[in-house]
Amino acid sequence: MAADMSETHDALDDHVYLSLTDGGDEGDARWAFGTGFADPLHGVATALPEGMDAAALAAVCVALGDDALVSAQRLAEWVTRAPELEEEMALANIGLDLLGQARLLYARAGQADGTGRDEDAYAYFREAADFRNVRLAELPRGDFAFCVGRLLVQSAWRLALFERLAGCADPVLAAVAAKGVKELTYHRQYAAEWVVRLGDGTAESHRRMAAAWTELAPWLGELYADRTCEGFGVSAAKVAEATRAVLGQVSEAAGLAAPEAVPLPGSGRSGDRTEHLAPLLAELQEVARAHPEAAW
Repeated sequence: MAADMSETHDALDDHVYLSLTDGGDEGDARWAFGTGFADPLHGVATALPEGMDAAALAAVCVALGDDALVSAQRLAEWVTRAPELEEEMALANIGLDLLGQARLLYARAGQADGTGRDEDAYAYFREAADFRNVRLAELPRGDFAFCVGRLLVQSAWRLALFERLAGCADPVLAAVAAKGVKELTYHRQYAAEWVVRLGDGTAESHRRMAAAWTELAPWLGELYADRTCEGFGVSAAKVAEATRAVLGQVSEAAGLAAPEAVPLPGSGRSGDRTEHLAPLLAELQEVARAHPEAAW
């Protein structure tokens, strides 16, 4: 099993991020995530393991893909708005990492649920009520302190989740998670450095970072309680514990009180949405819905 997972992981490295201009005829190029992407899992053994619950696997992949897609779209809003060009590029690159994760997860979901849907269908042709992302991802952009605070929370939680999913029975999900661990480790480090810099900086930066922590706190309970991946060898309690530990350590270094989770009713995994997701998706999906068969 370990050898198979290693081979699958290597195949993802070799095949997932193909050249934007290579691979397939121009007429086959899909425009949603870049031209030249004919099959995001090309070269990867995608047969479901014996006894695998296909519906459960598809649900996990959609939920994690939605987290990544919505988060990436929020990060894209910082292009031209970040305080420095270097930070603009860093946030854009983090968003691209998350888009890559979303694409692979949607592709796996389409295989598992038997519909054959591709990533375009999941990303562009579902309504807000059909998304299953955690609600923290869809909150408005906020200021830069809120941006890096949310990024720290999401990346610490997602990294703890992916570290455990890397050992799950599905070889594709395990490989996606293993690849994502490398990316999320950087995301968490980047966000942590900024939280410390702002929290331990000027009186104004400290005030803004403390305000961001207060604003984020009510949404932590949904993350800590999420049991979406428990059927795939993941303990929600362990993920929550690891996330709390990171937030506590960074908060201490930043001179801040660690945010305390305050339970809110509802759950994004169950289809409960804030008022903010629909406008975000309207912007994301506008061109795709105007030209549903377009390729470039």
